[in-house]
Amino acid sequence: MQKEHRLKRRNDFRRAFRTGTSTANRQFVVYRSARKETGPVRIGISVSRKVGNAVVRNRIKRLAKEITRQWTDHLPKSTDIILIARKPAARMDYHQMKSSLRHVMKRAKLLPKNFSDSKPDSPREVNSR
Repeated sequence: MQKEHRLKRRNDFRRAFRTGTSTANRQFVVYRSARKETGPVRIGISVSRKVGNAVVRNRIKRLAKEITRQWTDHLPKSTDIILIARKPAARMDYHQMKSSLRHVMKRAKLLPKNFSDSKPDSPREVNSR
């Protein structure tokens, strides 16, 4: 994920939680908050220690970053998005996580209802070509 698409600062997270709206499914919670200043979409990912050890948490973050990186062109500009992983996300593979994130992002009205991925399904498919 490129630097301008990252949500990092504590105050930005606080503002998104305070002013944003949340949508959830069993694996993820998504907070969405519009910004006053114009700019690209910014995404923050949070995985609690309750979800698993550091290896599990980092794997979830890596997969979520890769999936959302492919979608940044389709997400609304000047929006902050926070993804919070729940325990069931620890048992998901790449395709299941992509499907779950697509579902929750559509419910949050961040992706169009008729959205379909035109890019490869996994990072490995890119390298195998």
